Amino acid sequence: MPPRFASDASSALPLHVIAEDGLDAWLSDQPEAAQTWIAAQGFTGGLGQALTIPAADGSVMMAVAGFGTAAARARGRFHLAAAAAKLPKGIYQIVSGLPDDQKSVEALGWLLSRHSFDRYKSQSPIAAELLAPEAVNVAEVEALAAGECMTRDLINTPASDMGPPDLEQAARDLAKAHGAQINVITGDDLLKQNLPMIHTVGRAADRAPRLIDMRWGDSGPTLTLVGKGVCFDTGGLNLKPGASMGLMKKDMGGAAAVLGLAHMIMATGKQVQLRVLVPAVENAVSGNAFRPQDILTSRKGLTVEINNTDAEGRLVLADALALADEEKPDQIISMATLTGAARVAVGPDLAPYFSDDAGFVTALESAAAAQADPVWRLPFHDPYEAMIEPGIADLDNAPKGGFAGCITAALFLRRFVSDSPYAHFDIYGWQPAAAPARPKGGVGQATRALFGALDEILTR
Repeated sequence: MPPRFASDASSALPLHVIAEDGLDAWLSDQPEAAQTWIAAQGFTGGLGQALTIPAADGSVMMAVAGFGTAAARARGRFHLAAAAAKLPKGIYQIVSGLPDDQKSVEALGWLLSRHSFDRYKSQSPIAAELLAPEAVNVAEVEALAAGECMTRDLINTPASDMGPPDLEQAARDLAKAHGAQINVITGDDLLKQNLPMIHTVGRAADRAPRLIDMRWGDSGPTLTLVGKGVCFDTGGLNLKPGASMGLMKKDMGGAAAVLGLAHMIMATGKQVQLRVLVPAVENAVSGNAFRPQDILTSRKGLTVEINNTDAEGRLVLADALALADEEKPDQIISMATLTGAARVAVGPDLAPYFSDDAGFVTALESAAAAQADPVWRLPFHDPYEAMIEPGIADLDNAPKGGFAGCITAALFLRRFVSDSPYAHFDIYGWQPAAAPARPKGGVGQATRALFGALDEILTR
């Protein structure tokens, strides 16, 4: 179940959020016994500190959580989640110290910290519950938490239980929950429907490739989300080494992200006509796997020389993007765990994105800051277009040399969108080490930022 705010205010304990430079002033208004207890416990207001304070009869009177310094807070996010993990079981109500502009994001972090991936083994999420702070949009924050948790669970599920049919079922469950329409094109029908590159990449696997197409909403601007759904990536005939294959259950992270974002949009009833396209495949090895030097013809008619079968994500996205572009929506957004080059460029914590639209950039980066969902803009650098033109075909799926790999991949994808505003996100989708509200494992990136920016993006 997605995490929710507590509803029983009658048993809530008051929680004071205290920054380091505000501790002395706060203590001056407290009983002497409380001052003595806090000093004895070494509480300084540092980030992540948490403490319950007893009443004279030994019961818990209140709790305090450290909010550190501005410099310390700038080095992370979801600070109250770190404190929540140290509080005993109970319901807490923030009564002082948390700035109004931090209430929503800190409440979201608290909710996220209460979710754990327990499909295969019982887990123990934090027991401390939170009453929704005043002025927080409860429905929206809970929808953001639910969408993020959906994304995490989809990514964390191994390919044995999250192949193309399972990803389809997850999309069908989401569509049913929100009254959306869904259509799925599977196997050889992809060829009949002119989606040849999705078929080519997925044909070697036992579980058939497919294109998932979900629609919701009948009024407002048109938005199409396209998510890479490579449920496992062996690299194909250009087989990955074992060390590089270890995390490839997460290669459907783009699909997981757009499904999570779709939940956020539908659960909050945004006035938008939403379409979600997910090419769901496995990049497997068998006698009919596609080969290096093959030349494929895409839905758009562009030919693609295959110089590395491990650069398959852009192939399946290309057909889906061409399909999306045919309707000329107000905005197309693709999300994919696409290149290692993006990780080298900005590491695992930032979501690099590509857009030539100044209005999109301004709206997104403002929302990213507000949502504690960091993004970083990279360029559609036109002079690199020559790098994806092999001569023998229109496009090269894996330019030699490795320079600017995430940029050339984004330029490749842009070739398949001619008539619609387009932005691309090259996400990692994985938290390599536990952090407040983000356990090690699958994680959503840029989805909350996009949610926060959508109204401005779609009406600019």
